[in-house]
Amino acid sequence: MISFHSETSFEISNQPAVSAWLSAIISQENYNEGEVSIVFCDDAFLHNLNVEFLNHDTLTDVISFDYSVGKEIHGEIFISIERVRENAIDFNQSFDSELSRVMAHGVLHYCGYKDKSKPDATLMRTKEDFYLQQRID
Repeated sequence: MISFHSETSFEISNQPAVSAWLSAIISQENYNEGEVSIVFCDDAFLHNLNVEFLNHDTLTDVISFDYSVGKEIHGEIFISIERVRENAIDFNQSFDSELSRVMAHGVLHYCGYKDKSKPDATLMRTKEDFYLQQRID
């Protein structure tokens, strides 16, 4: 089950469609859906998580905590709405498109995709693009 929570005033629109789309990504990657929480927050909240749990003193748009067991996906995806808005402008994308990208990015991490090396990041971006084309609201 995919659930949405917010540490800010932001609320995602069309939650059932977004949840179904994320569930389809999990299924198409041959994983089983467990409990996945997506938490919308601000830069300060996510920065604190980044420092406390990852020892990274930087701003970021998304952090995924993976609690998966085998092929069953469980985890928490924290998304800074402020970062997504800024990145949408920087990358000349709509806010909704950029938000969808980071949600897919978090789920793809649970499916085993990495992004620390250039080849891994390229594959991750290819997967994000593929699934973004499937998003229907």
